[in-house]
Amino acid sequence: MKKIIALGLIAASAGSAQAVDLFNNGAAASGTPPISVIRTGGTLFGAGAQGNIPNLVADDFTVTGPGWTVESLSFFSYQTGAASAFTFTGLTWSVVAGDVNTGTVVASGSGAPANGGLAGYRVTATTLTDTNRAIFRLDLNVADFNLAPGNYWLRWGITGTLASGPWQPPTADGAFGNASQSLANAPFTSVVDAGDGLGVEFPFIVQGSLVPEPGTWALMLAGGLAVVGLARRRKA
Repeated sequence: MKKIIALGLIAASAGSAQAVDLFNNGAAASGTPPISVIRTGGTLFGAGAQGNIPNLVADDFTVTGPGWTVESLSFFSYQTGAASAFTFTGLTWSVVAGDVNTGTVVASGSGAPANGGLAGYRVTATTLTDTNRAIFRLDLNVADFNLAPGNYWLRWGITGTLASGPWQPPTADGAFGNASQSLANAPFTSVVDAGDGLGVEFPFIVQGSLVPEPGTWALMLAGGLAVVGLARRRKA
């Protein structure tokens, strides 16, 4: 019974941590009202992310510290002509350690994304009030999995009810990057904006909690045993 009490206290302490944003690859829109403007010199509205074809997109991230426990993922997409309607029906994803094409898949899944809200609109510098490309946040709870420190790729595809899209917009800051795309299950290659010939970044968020340091587990165990000892003394 003493061991059960101690372990229960440890589990309660570990489970009390709230999910936080472990990684955010950039905003999908910004400003008031929030918009995502095609960067100067560029022409790319969005990359095809139609998971049923499958057209998939990907971007990389780095796990730091003692490691992460991933609990949910958030993506951003639009379907041309959806206006303010949430038209997304499915989402498939995988996390790959190492190279986006040849690395090891460490976690994957699929499901119906929840409507995380209207994030903004994808527009050009001359059509700032256009509402034809409404970018929504797509939230997906996943079975918890751990990631050790290192470099990873998140790959995903989305399905929706409209004929156009789903499309994957770049980050609102127009950052140059190494986001990739796989067309019809072909190998992933870098997404390049045809207007300026440069790469882009895709917005996504990884949520969960930090894996406790070994010293933290020791302190939690010591605290649990101390409580057990106090209970024994009081009973005596």
